[in-house]
Amino acid sequence: MSSESTRAKRGAGGDLDAIDRRILATLQEAADLSMQELGDRVGLSHTPCWRRVRRLEERGYITRRVTLLDGNRLDLAVNVFVNVNLRRHQENALNRFEEAVQDVPEIVECYTVSGETDFMLRVVVSDVSAYERLLKATLVHLPEVGNLTSTFALRQVKYTTALPLEASPA
Repeated sequence: MSSESTRAKRGAGGDLDAIDRRILATLQEAADLSMQELGDRVGLSHTPCWRRVRRLEERGYITRRVTLLDGNRLDLAVNVFVNVNLRRHQENALNRFEEAVQDVPEIVECYTVSGETDFMLRVVVSDVSAYERLLKATLVHLPEVGNLTSTFALRQVKYTTALPLEASPA
């Protein structure tokens, strides 16, 4: 396997130049910019900027563009971190759980983790009562769930969707 294909599989970003990184950093902060505005910010005219963005999309660096919503304004300000331990750890049990969480809109993030817990979920709801209803009606019935531990966030100190591109290899 060539070093180029190894890099591509790892997603190391080794084929990104400084302009690509500026494009990615700018789009992380303002995905709604026009190509002209983006080009102006990164020092390119419209067409070369468009080509680079298209190439970044084709190579999988840009997976999609979204609008971030304010959970407080939408009455969805309660974040609950749920540690999940499964009863069984065979691959089919893990797969069943992972597939089931895809269908629960309140589960906005799901990670397999190391340590005492098998999975960590981030659940977003309107209030504690809404979480209790979700817990009783849905979470405890997810496939293979053995134990759940819930931790409520009191206050969000930092939140970003932007990846630390300056820490990536140049």
